[in-house]
Amino acid sequence: MPSKNVVKYYIENGYYHVYNRGVEKRNIFEDRQDYNVFTSYLRDYLLPKDADTLMKVISDLDSTPTERDRAAKLLRLNNFSDEVQMIAYCLMPNHFHFLIKQRSRNAIDQLMNSLGTRYTMYFNKKNARVGRLYQDVYKAVEVEQDEYLLHLSRYIHKQALEYNPVSPQPSSYEYFVRSKTSDWIHPEDILAFFSGKYPVGYETFMSQKDELDLSNLLLEDS
Repeated sequence: MPSKNVVKYYIENGYYHVYNRGVEKRNIFEDRQDYNVFTSYLRDYLLPKDADTLMKVISDLDSTPTERDRAAKLLRLNNFSDEVQMIAYCLMPNHFHFLIKQRSRNAIDQLMNSLGTRYTMYFNKKNARVGRLYQDVYKAVEVEQDEYLLHLSRYIHKQALEYNPVSPQPSSYEYFVRSKTSDWIHPEDILAFFSGKYPVGYETFMSQKDELDLSNLLLEDS
């Protein structure tokens, strides 16, 4: 029998909790550089690609070789900005959580395959290792009810904030409390709850106890 949430049934415009962890529960992020590289890869895939600007950088004689090389790589790189919306995320030492909305049926699978392969190549090269980095293929489960969507975002952010209160883990939390904005992180669907059914602010909501059972949406033994 396949592991929980390995078998994935995708629909267009569906919301999904996507997650994975290191093989043998080992750390997949060992320092700040690893977190930054992983986040930069996410941004590359999800930030709208400005092909015209990239072409100008490549053709501009004043561009440095490094700038031209970077522009050429971005031009060739897969881009999912029209197909995937990152709603919330957190990166923990040995696993990560994404809350994603996908517009086309296979977009999440394509994104996760690209991201997983690219980051594993980086990590293995940096650490002079070979072999797989993740315990298994990534897991994904559809979030079918609005209430679960909201509460799952809180679970993800609490993971990041409570692991080390002095220095929180990388996450999308600051984008939810409106101190940061981005073209590749989209909290709008969650924040929309707070103008109607949930009148309290997101920070207040974060401090409240979660009474929903989210076990069917979560990583086992994370």
